[in-house]
Amino acid sequence: MSAYSPDSEPGEPTPVAPEHARHRDGRARGGLNFRLVNLLLLIPLIGTLPPMFYNSVNPRIGGMPFFYWYQLLWIPISVSVTYVVYHATRGDR
Repeated sequence: MSAYSPDSEPGEPTPVAPEHARHRDGRARGGLNFRLVNLLLLIPLIGTLPPMFYNSVNPRIGGMPFFYWYQLLWIPISVSVTYVVYHATRGDR
């Protein structure tokens, strides 16, 4: 196996990706690895980024204003979404 060299001659063997840059099945990793399941990560972002969604006092839960409990509600939602995306894409590494 030869490592990639920018000044390699045309008759030399084809460069091979190093072991850490290869998939389990032997294919070289390259480019952007995008899967639609990654779009699920936008859900917590959209739910918490614009304050106009949660900038109010009512309804209250146990005396806690909506502004606070809405944001706290997104913690387990975000963890769950991240867990799902992680396990769905775990085989890509």
